[in-house]
Amino acid sequence: ENIENINNEDVALDEELGDVTASITLGDIININGNGATVTDNKVTINNGGTYVISGTSSNSQIIIDSASEENVYLVLNNVSLTCSNSAPIYVKSAKNAIIVLPDSTQNTITDGETYDFEDTSTDEPNAAIFSKDDLTIKGTGSWNVTANYNNGISSKDDLKITGGNISVTSADDGLMGKDSITIKGGNINVNASGDGLKATNTEDTTKGYVLIEGGTLNITSTNDGIQAETNVNITDGTINIVSGGGSINSSSKTDNMQNPWGQLGNSNSTSSSTTDTSSAKAIKAVSNIIIDGGTITIDSSDDSLHSNDNLTINGGTFEISSGDDGIHSDTNLEINGGDINITKSYEGIESTNITINDGTIHLIASDDGLNAAGGNDASSTSGRPGQNNFSSSTGSININGGYLYVDSSGDGIDANGSIEINDGTVLVNGPENSGNGALDYDSTCNINGGLFIAAGSSGMSQSPSTSSKQNFVNIFTSSQSANTLISIKNENGKDIITFAPSKAYQSVIVSSPNLQSNTNYIVYSGGTSTDQSLDGLYTNGNSSGGSEVGSFTTSTTSSTVGSGGNNNKPGNMGGNKRPRN
Repeated sequence: ENIENINNEDVALDEELGDVTASITLGDIININGNGATVTDNKVTINNGGTYVISGTSSNSQIIIDSASEENVYLVLNNVSLTCSNSAPIYVKSAKNAIIVLPDSTQNTITDGETYDFEDTSTDEPNAAIFSKDDLTIKGTGSWNVTANYNNGISSKDDLKITGGNISVTSADDGLMGKDSITIKGGNINVNASGDGLKATNTEDTTKGYVLIEGGTLNITSTNDGIQAETNVNITDGTINIVSGGGSINSSSKTDNMQNPWGQLGNSNSTSSSTTDTSSAKAIKAVSNIIIDGGTITIDSSDDSLHSNDNLTINGGTFEISSGDDGIHSDTNLEINGGDINITKSYEGIESTNITINDGTIHLIASDDGLNAAGGNDASSTSGRPGQNNFSSSTGSININGGYLYVDSSGDGIDANGSIEINDGTVLVNGPENSGNGALDYDSTCNINGGLFIAAGSSGMSQSPSTSSKQNFVNIFTSSQSANTLISIKNENGKDIITFAPSKAYQSVIVSSPNLQSNTNYIVYSGGTSTDQSLDGLYTNGNSSGGSEVGSFTTSTTSSTVGSGGNNNKPGNMGGNKRPRN
C-alpha cells in the first residue's frame, strides 16, 4: 500500500517513506491494519521501525513509539484529532529517529490535559504534548495544531528539526524545546508560549544546546524569552516575528533617565529603577554567541531584543526592533558587518563591551545612550533579572569602519567607557537636549580618521574628538537652536561643505568630514533653508541660504572650535562641568 500524496519531495526530503507498515484508525475502538503496532487500553504502542499512518479521532488515547529497531519510525498524521487527558498524546520512548509527517491538505490536532500521571514518580517524563527521548523531525505541508495544557508543546531530549508544515503550538510553558538543538528549515510555525518560545537546553556539551534557523516563517509570542539557547543562536534566513514579555510597552526596566540624566550619583532626584518582571523576557538570547547572516526579523520585546552573554555578530538581514530595554546587546563583543537595522524604541540602542561596525545601515532611537561601550551602573545592567548584563569598567571600545549609523538618543549619543575609533562610514547623531549628557562621550581617546561624523546635542557636556584624530573636525557652539534648524559650514566662496538639520534642539554640533580641507577658512551659519531634500537631516546637494552667522574657523590644526562651551575636564573638551560617570 503506497501513501498517496505523501511520498513526495516536500515530505521526504532525505528518505523515502516506503510502504505503509500499519494503518491506525482512532475512534471508540482503535483499529490497526498491518504490523509493528499493538493497542492496549486505548494506548497504541509502535514497537518497530517503519511507516505508520494515523487517522481518526480519539478523546482519550495515546500513541507511544518504543522501538529498538535501527530503522526510522515515520508517523504520518492523516487528519488526526487526538486528545490524551493524563499524559503526552504522542510519546517517543525510543526510536532510531522519529519523523512526524504532515501530508498536504491534512488538518491535525493534538491536545493534552492539565495534569499528567507518571509511570515513574522519580521523573517528570513525558512533560510535553509531543515528547521524544530521541531525535524528532517534523516535515510536510499539512496543518498541525498542538495545545499543551500541562507544560511544553513539542519537546525532544535530542535534536528537534522542522522542515515544513503549518504548525501552531500553544503551551502552558515552553513552545518548542530541543535539548541538544532546534533546527528550523521551513514551514509556517506559530508559537504562543507562557514560557519560552523556542528553547535549547544542553549546558554540558558546547557543540549542542543551539538554535539554527535556515528558513520558514516563525511567529512567536512568549511570556519569557522568544528564542533561548544555552550555546549559540544562528539565523541564516527566514521570517521571524517575536513579541516577548508583552512587548516594549511592558518595559523590563523603568527609569526616569530623562528627568535625571546624572543617575543615582549625588543628586536628590535620583533615578528610580524597578523591574516589572524578574523573569527574562528577551526576544533572542544566547549564552554563547548569536550570529545572524540574513532573514527578516521583527521584534517587540519588554527586555533586550537581541542579547548574547558573550559575542554577537550581524552579517546581514532586515531588522525592525522595538525594545523595552536594549535593542542589541552582547556582554563581550558586538560586530555588525551588514544588514538593515531599525531600532524604533530602546533604553540603550546598541550595547557591548566592544562594538565594531564595518558595514550595514542602522537607525536607532534610545531613551538613554545610542551606542554604549562597557555599560556602567545603569538600570539596564543592574536590574538583577536573569541574564543581566555583565561588564568590566573603562575597557570598552567603539570602532566604526564603514556603514551608515543614525542615532537619536536622549542620553549620550555615542558613549565609550574607554576609546572610540572612526575610520570610515557615515555617523549622524541627534543627541541629548539635557545638559547632563553629550552627543559624544568617552573616557580615553576618540580618534576620527575618516568618514562623515556629525553629532548634535546639548553643550553642557559636549566633548570634542581627540586632537590625535587624523581628519579635521570642528566643535560648533551656538545659542540654543530649535529642532530642524539648519547648521551649515560654507567655504569662503559660499559653497556648502556640510549642511545638517538636527532633529532636536541643540547648542553643540561636532563635524568631522573629508571635505574639511586643511589650512582653509570656513564660515558657520545657523538657520535658513536649503534647495535640497534631506535624508535623516543631511543635505548632500543643493545650497543653503539665509540664517545667521555663528562664527568662522581656520583648519590650521586638526581640531577647531567655534564659540565656547562644553566640558574641559574630559579629553578634548572645551569648558564646563564634569558629570559623574554612568
